[in-house]
Amino acid sequence: MFGILIQGSGWVARQHAAAYGKRSDCRILAVNGTVSDRASQMTRELGLSDVAVYNDLSRALQHPEIDIVSVCTPQHLHCEHVLQIADAKKHIVIEKPAAVSLQELRQMRSAVQNAGVKTVVSFVLRWNPLIALLKRALAENVFGNPYYVEVDYMSYNGSWWGGWNDARTLKQGVSASLVAGCHAIDAARWLGTKESDKAATPTEIYAVAGGFRKGKTREYNPIDNSWRNDAPPMEYDGLELIFMQFDNGVKAKVCVNAECVMPYRFPIRIFGDRGTAMDNRIWSESFSGQKDWIEIPTILPDSGDVSHHPFQAEIDHFIDCVSRNVPSHCSLDDAAISHEVVFAALDCYKNHLPVKLPLK
Repeated sequence: MFGILIQGSGWVARQHAAAYGKRSDCRILAVNGTVSDRASQMTRELGLSDVAVYNDLSRALQHPEIDIVSVCTPQHLHCEHVLQIADAKKHIVIEKPAAVSLQELRQMRSAVQNAGVKTVVSFVLRWNPLIALLKRALAENVFGNPYYVEVDYMSYNGSWWGGWNDARTLKQGVSASLVAGCHAIDAARWLGTKESDKAATPTEIYAVAGGFRKGKTREYNPIDNSWRNDAPPMEYDGLELIFMQFDNGVKAKVCVNAECVMPYRFPIRIFGDRGTAMDNRIWSESFSGQKDWIEIPTILPDSGDVSHHPFQAEIDHFIDCVSRNVPSHCSLDDAAISHEVVFAALDCYKNHLPVKLPLK
């Protein structure tokens, strides 16, 4: 039986709690939130009983029998919280983005390695049914050897999202890629190799940024298709194009567009020497006599709503890793590579030159 502490009580914390709640070998023992009333409300709404509620992480970590902590707080608080949790020798689920700077990322990795605890970062789309299917198809040579991958994050991030007021700032959000587009960067890495349990490693990137929305108060709401003229402005560019060279020779392009006037989309393209994938449509030499695209009826990553994301599969995977004492394929060490692409892109915007990875 694993004892669970949920750090945070917002939108994503509820999804983590629900995922643990469906496992017979996990018990949520405590919730820690800066707003204790909201943490209590979360426990009531999820029907959790005998759960301690705290508003101080150091006290919550002293609660007996805690084994795993899910960090579901805003991104600019992750480093502080992960350092405390690692010091307490607890295994950690870290919501993305894991950190808001390269320095924070390195502090966290060092703390986790020194503590010897297991981690997983919530690049949760690795467990999306379509992406999992495409990963299996790559391993089974359906597309042959991939040579080019495209993954795009297309949304309109704004005040409709409860965490936007933190995420829209340069200090706490940093960039459109870090706030949300890192999902597409990580998915491109995951689909950029045929190895079934690994992501491709980028060796060089080039990126450009632009768009129309930075600093403006006019804002679109894709939920109800409305506009407002008094919204707090986004402090960074809403459009980023990132080109990656992987160590296996595969090229990738990621478009992060946080100012699309349209519903959310997450398009995926895989090009190999035996076939192609366009979202859930496949064309392959494997299917003799194919006359049209084979369309797979599965769940696509086509919603930005966290209730649509496969948190259950991620939590199931992590519990299995902790039980078997093996690292996750999406541990902090691996997820740090996807984050480094984001920070390398920031260098590109300043210097207008390609950037080698890993960053020095």
